[in-house]
Formats: sequence, structure tokens, C-alpha cells
Amino acid sequence: MVRRKLALILLVLFTGIFFQSGKLAAQAENAVPSFAMTLSNGQYFKSADLPKGRPLVLIYFAPDCDHCHTLMNAFFQWADEFRDADVVMVTFKPVQEVASFEKAYQTYRYTNIKVGTEGTTYFLRLFYKLQNTPFTALYDRKGKLVSTYRKETPLNDLLRKLKQL
Repeated sequence: MVRRKLALILLVLFTGIFFQSGKLAAQAENAVPSFAMTLSNGQYFKSADLPKGRPLVLIYFAPDCDHCHTLMNAFFQWADEFRDADVVMVTFKPVQEVASFEKAYQTYRYTNIKVGTEGTTYFLRLFYKLQNTPFTALYDRKGKLVSTYRKETPLNDLLRKLKQL
């Protein structure tokens, strides 16, 4: 009798925990993921290092991807329009390719842009279930997901949404 009551209590407790964790997981899917990357200077940068209260544009790319170059060429023509947001550009390629990318696009000119590699952890790649690059995600000032773009990123639409935040 006591064992049955204990089993029932445990069942109710674990059921509550299970449903609560499901809710938290659903909320987490719409929040900025806890990523980490290595910058070209060897420093480690984490999502926790992002300033609070600013929108985030996260771009997952590959330096040798033609679609990514098309996006980056367009993006850097409009880069000043993104100054009120943090822009994080992440790849899985080696840090040497990140350094070449930064040199080519002169990302050092923009204090709000961070470029790095997640290396072979593929955390963001798995988190977003990416099959292709580029991928862009827009988060609001509270870190809530607003919009995603797979492969093609219409910058005018992204900018319009960013200005509405």
C-alpha cells in the first residue's frame, strides 16, 4: 500500500517535470541558442557575451559558398543600416578561413559584427537543422526569435523587420 502511494506520487512528480521540461524546451527553441565560437584572433566568444537589450542578426555561412558570397556582398553594402543590432557571423570552417573572410570584407570596421567558427562542434548547424548555407536568424531585444531565412536572405525584408523591433 505504501509502495503504491509512493509510486503514484513519483509518477505524478515525474509527469509534471516531463511536461514542464517540454514547455521549457519549446521556449528555448525561440531563444538565442547558447553558442560558442573562436574568433580569428584566437579569442573565445559566447552568446552570453552579447550585450543585453539589442537585436541580434545571426548568419551561418561558409566562406567558400557562392550563395554566401552573394549575401555578404549585399550585406556589406548595407552594413551601416545594421549598426543598431549585433551581427554574429558563424561558420564551421577553420579559423584561417575566418581570418581571410574578415580581411576580404574588412569586418574590423564594424564594432557590432563578430565573425568566428564553431569548428567541428556543429552546434548551431544541428540546432537550426541546417542543410545549406547561408542561414540567417533575427532575434528581438529580448532574445526571442523573430524570423529565419534559409539559403536566400532578402536584406530589405530583414532590415524592415529589424527596424520594427
